[in-house]
Amino acid sequence: MRVVAGLAGGIPLQIPKHDLRPTMDKVKGAIFSSLGEAVVGARVLDLFAGSGALGIEAMSRGAAQAMLVESHVRALDAIAANLRKTQLAATVYREDVFRFLKRNTAEFDLILADPPYAKTPGAVDFGEMLLQSSDLARALGPEGFFILERAPAPFLQTTLFRLIRQKTYGATEVLLLAHS
Repeated sequence: MRVVAGLAGGIPLQIPKHDLRPTMDKVKGAIFSSLGEAVVGARVLDLFAGSGALGIEAMSRGAAQAMLVESHVRALDAIAANLRKTQLAATVYREDVFRFLKRNTAEFDLILADPPYAKTPGAVDFGEMLLQSSDLARALGPEGFFILERAPAPFLQTTLFRLIRQKTYGATEVLLLAHS
């Protein structure tokens, strides 16, 4: 896994040594290609940050600032190593994503989320929880975009977000959403 483009393009990233499913470079490239110039100067929030790859990619491509939220210690170590390696700066929070969103008062132009996939029927579906989160909707700026990675599934309508694009890459689906 590496930074795909921008200032840190080509730099390999460390992956945390725990149960993690990092965003493939192909998927990361597609996400940021679809966003185009919307990344430049953006205030970015990376939820379930893992290795920090999405937030770091945004910073590499010209985002003004990034906040990365992750609760796993090994992931936080990888994020710190990756920020050092790329020489990019971001604010990192060791916190539960939903607790962070509840207390957050900042507004973001771009919110990226790659939560753990629900692996069995009835398991917690963090992606669906994000789609129903009024705290997340409040954090998204009026012209902002919310990018959600998840396992492929039918899109269930939400009153908070409207679907702009739904694209599948193997076992990963990427939703591009905006305010309803």
